[in-house]
This record gives sequence, C-alpha cells and structure tokens, in this order.
Amino acid sequence: MAQVLEFKLPDLGEGLTEAEIVRWLVEVGDVVAVDQPVVEVETAKAMVEVPCPYGGVVTARFGEEGSELPVGAPLLTVAVGATDASSASPGGDGAAAEEPSGGSGSGNVLVGYGTGAPAARRRRIRPERNTAPAAPAVVSAPSRPAPVAVAVGEVNGRQGPVAVVSPLVRRLARQHEIDLRGLTGSGPEGLILRADVDSAIRQTGQATEAAARTAAQPATRTAAEPVVAETPTVQVGAAAPATAERIPLRGVRGAVADKLSRSRSEIPDATCWVDADATELMAARAAMNAASGPSGGPKVSVLALLARVCTAALARYPELNSTVDTAAREIVRLPGVHLGFAAQTERGLVVPVVRDAHTRNAESIGAEIARLTELARTGKLSPAQLTGGTFTLNNYGVFGVDGSTPIINHPEAAMLGVGRIMPKPWVHHGELAVRQVVQLSLTFDHRVCDGGTAGGFLRYVADCVEQPAVLLRTL
Repeated sequence: MAQVLEFKLPDLGEGLTEAEIVRWLVEVGDVVAVDQPVVEVETAKAMVEVPCPYGGVVTARFGEEGSELPVGAPLLTVAVGATDASSASPGGDGAAAEEPSGGSGSGNVLVGYGTGAPAARRRRIRPERNTAPAAPAVVSAPSRPAPVAVAVGEVNGRQGPVAVVSPLVRRLARQHEIDLRGLTGSGPEGLILRADVDSAIRQTGQATEAAARTAAQPATRTAAEPVVAETPTVQVGAAAPATAERIPLRGVRGAVADKLSRSRSEIPDATCWVDADATELMAARAAMNAASGPSGGPKVSVLALLARVCTAALARYPELNSTVDTAAREIVRLPGVHLGFAAQTERGLVVPVVRDAHTRNAESIGAEIARLTELARTGKLSPAQLTGGTFTLNNYGVFGVDGSTPIINHPEAAMLGVGRIMPKPWVHHGELAVRQVVQLSLTFDHRVCDGGTAGGFLRYVADCVEQPAVLLRTL
C-alpha cells in the first residue's frame, strides 16, 4: 500500500520567503527517485533546481509555471511505497496521508541549505477541479489505523513544460499576454527565443491596430439619409490613448528595489570622487600578461587589479569594511573582506561575492571573478554566492560612462565605483600629454567614518592606480 507524502517549498536560505516556478521537471504520474530535481524555481537571489526528498510516484503538482509560491507552501505530493506506478493515484483531490516522524526521504531538500526531514503532522491538500470522475484508491498511513482515499485526476491541466529557458523571455511574454504554448521556437530543438516573443508582440499589435482602424471607419450612407455638414475638429499632436504598462517588482528586480530603498532610507551616505591617471596601471597589467606567455594561464583583468587595490586599502582603513547594528547602536568592524562586484545579467543586476578576498592575490581574485561571472551569466549562482559581502566594487565603466554616485549595497558601509578608462589631456611631469584617465567614486556610510577617512581611502586607491609600485609596500 502506498503512502502519500506532501513536499513543501523548502527554505532556500538567506531569508528568502518566496520563489517563482520557472519549469516543472516532472509530470503527474512520473516515478521520481530520492533527491531527484522536480522543479526549477527562481528566487530573488538565483535560479535553482529543487530536489524532492521522497522516492515514489508524483500524485499532484501545485502551482503553474510563472506563479509565485511562499516558502512552506505545497509543491507536490508523492505516493511512497507503491509497487508500481499504477498502484499510486495521480490525482490532486482528497487528503494526503500524514508524514511519518521517521521520514522515508533523504531530508536533503536542497543541498547546502541544511533542511531536515519533515516533522510528523497531518495536512489536508486543497482540492483541485477535475473534469473526469475520480477513481478512489486506498492508501494506508502507518501511524493511523484508518486508510485515506486519494482521487485520480489531472492536476492544473498541464500538458508539459514550455520550451523556454530564459526567465526574461517568460516575463516578456507574461507582460504582453502572449501564450508561449502557441509559439514555434526558432532556437535549437524548438527553443523559444526572445526574437520569437518580440515577433508575436508585433503581430498582436498590428492586428489590434487593424481592428481599431476598421472600427473607426464611418458607415456607408444610403441615398435616403440626409447629409449633415459637420464642422471639422483639428487635433494638434493628438495620439491614440495608451494604457500604462505595469511591471511587477518581483524576483531579482524586486529584491534590488527593496535593497536600494532600504539603503537610501537607513544609510546617511556621502560620495567623494577623484580623477586618476591609470596609464601606469594599464602598462603594469600589459607587462603581467605578457610575462605569463601565450599559455601561461588566464590574463589578469583591470577589475582584478582594482579589487586587489581595494583589499589593500581596506587593510589601511578598516572603518569602511564594517556594518552598523542599528538596534544596538554599534559599528561592527568585520574581520575579513568578502568583496562583492556588480554584474549585469539577463535577470538583472546581481552582486556575486569573492570570499576572503584579503587572502588572495590579483591572479586568484581574477580567476574567482571570472568563475562567478560565468555562473551569473548562466543563472546558476546560489544564494550563498550572492550574499555576505562586506565591500562592493562597481565597474560601471563597461557601460561607457565616466562617473556615477553608487548606492551602497546594504548592509555594507561603502562602495567604490569605477568609470571608463579613456585617453584624456593630462598634465604629466609639468607638460600636457594624452594619458589614460579614470574617475573613481566612493560612496560611504557617514556613520562609520568621517570625510577624512573616506578621502584617505580614495586617495590611496588613486595613488595605487597612478603608481602601482605603491602596492609593493603592502604585498
């Protein structure tokens, strides 16, 4: 006899309270093994596959692709202990058997998040609508003498996952009410790309405009109808009324909005900046990469060199590697530097963290930045890799801008912004010359230090950029 167990959306760590269902990996009636991934979800931190701690037959799924579920909400139910797939009922109506206190699963709901086996309790599953009459099957629970019935039926009417990988494509389709199941993907193996959704949006817009023009044309007059002279109305610059587009603030965009709002509301920030001659830094980088030879390992990036400069500066000015405990009214100086760096992805702005950056050299930092950037690009960063930073480096120069006033990544105390490095006229050794110039901006929490400390930090960074040999004193 099978026992039906309910698997809830686990706590994915780092205070996350909800997740969006991106793609179901199993169907009702499928046989799953212990710790087999059953659903792909997108949180405010990352996109992860959630494994099920039970082995058996999937009897029900809860939630459509694209919908959000809170932590603790039912994800699916699994019939455990069935001898074959036919012995478990795939319906979603009725009640689930209580979960045993001993647990028949792995208890390893999501690797790295420390979830345990479910506690023993009885829970009733919310009924689903079924078009077919239910065929009852008897399921027994070892801790209760009375069996519980589970009905047979299709759950949510799902016919399989849509061939879409990018969450940006799914979000764009939802915003414009495009049914992805009606599209034919132009990507490999029928994968639906953004270009396919954009084409469907254009076609929908053209059809709407054509219908509007047809409705606006006046009806043909008959011979019996009197012709009434109408005074023409001239509309200067008139345009068809447009409906404002509403975009939900959720997922990565919602998390960024919440963090930035909290930063501006809680942190009394101030910004100072300086222009620096980066010619010598660029020459030093070229020399490093040339010395490594054609097969001497990965090249050292400018961002890696600036990150190493930041760790040296934070060793001199530890006030900026801290946070503020507002409840205790205390400044907490942190023992190590976990360096975050801003990375723009299809899912939005994310800040991966290089752990223990103060113990790494430029080559090690560069390799870790490259690894985390690739994970960010593919949407495979875990929540742990996106949290715990103590200082952030933001290279907005890649967008072709010279300067900015960065917003502190709460609850950190400072962020260094780096503009583009470009040739500019510069006074060098008393003469006008064309040099590689960069603007550096430091936004800092004025509670942890005064302007003198912030200015000293920024000046040290600028000195290292202008004269990389300055770093030799701290290496």
